[in-house]
Amino acid sequence: MTATRDRDRANDHAPVEPPSRQVRARRTLQIAVVVIGAGMALIAIDGSWRWAVLRVLVAATCGVALMVVLERRSLAVSGATGAAVGLLAVAVGGAVTLSYGTAGWSLRQAGGRVVLAGGIAALIVGLAGLTRAARGWRRVLIVPAVVLAVYAIGFPVAVAVYATNVGRPALGGATPADRGLPYVDAAFTTADGARLSGWYIPSTNHAGVVLLHGASSTRSAVLDQAVVLARHGYGVLLYDARGMGRSGGRAMNFGWYGDRDVEAALDYLIGRPDLDPGRIAAVGESMGGEQAIGAMAADHRLRAVVAEGATNRVSADWAWLADQYGVRGRVQQGVQWLTYRLADLLSDAPPPISLRHAVATADGPVLLIAAGNVADESSAAHHIASGAPSRVETWDVAGAGHTGGLRTDPAGWDQHVTAFLDRALR
Repeated sequence: MTATRDRDRANDHAPVEPPSRQVRARRTLQIAVVVIGAGMALIAIDGSWRWAVLRVLVAATCGVALMVVLERRSLAVSGATGAAVGLLAVAVGGAVTLSYGTAGWSLRQAGGRVVLAGGIAALIVGLAGLTRAARGWRRVLIVPAVVLAVYAIGFPVAVAVYATNVGRPALGGATPADRGLPYVDAAFTTADGARLSGWYIPSTNHAGVVLLHGASSTRSAVLDQAVVLARHGYGVLLYDARGMGRSGGRAMNFGWYGDRDVEAALDYLIGRPDLDPGRIAAVGESMGGEQAIGAMAADHRLRAVVAEGATNRVSADWAWLADQYGVRGRVQQGVQWLTYRLADLLSDAPPPISLRHAVATADGPVLLIAAGNVADESSAAHHIASGAPSRVETWDVAGAGHTGGLRTDPAGWDQHVTAFLDRALR
């Protein structure tokens, strides 16, 4: 009995063994998973409370499952799991942080930053564990495997999240009145209940134009285009896409709500006494151009479209990649397919038809404007035009960047666009 007590006292004063490097790494990964889960819960607080609760529960369930995997598996499995979770978290957190970074503080912005921080920690610790577990030549495979994972998984996830989690851009301070143009505030509601806000510049030639801005932007971005059109007599309706500026609804940077939004804009214009209902066109920049093309196929009240910088909004729009780049193009098509599939899962917006199919389905003429300094824009424009070559014109603006036609060649933009509209709406 005395010997046992002496042995216990000796054990009480014995130095405590520090945890092994493997145990510390595992604990760090588990903490990172908890951080990521907390951030995902903040991101998920959006929309109806039922949908928010469901997403929080899914995030919590995945987190618990990961904790079990990290606790019970080998160093190699734990490292690979941590690296994979870290990569996905960096993609999601980075995309949300970037999207909401200029939209003011919000729970979603805070959640994005928390997920990004946890993802970076998990990625670093996971890769370190995977490297230690690998033996010999297998370590050489880690770098190309990471590069492949970033390209084939991280990139599609980041783009899909960015497109479906859009921070609200603020409307600029300038109005048409600051450019010497009379206007009225316009408001109209889409068929699914989104209240859209805009400006209407009255027509003096009885023809009207719906003017559509690009992704993560507002009507302020196309005010210069509105000035050109209004000076030629066109009535111009420029409005904030849903979820942007002062418009209601949930934003989507691929423009998949475009058919509904443009339909409501046309309803507004049809009711204007200064317009002939048979003389309405659309002019769009980037996402707005893609929305305009799709809307003309869905609503035949739209007589013509000018689309600048329109390239893609579904995977079929990348069909030209294989012809131009061969195997590399086919691989890129696969990545784009995954991007749009993920976006479809993350949004309740219905995926539209391809732009090429849209011009083939529509009745009216289309003018596609491509940036001379962006090689793929010209390739995409000519692919879209091949859907209806007799009705689609293309103009490559030498020296222009994306949607930079008016800035680069103001006289040329004025002449090409207004001459096209004059012919189409006469």
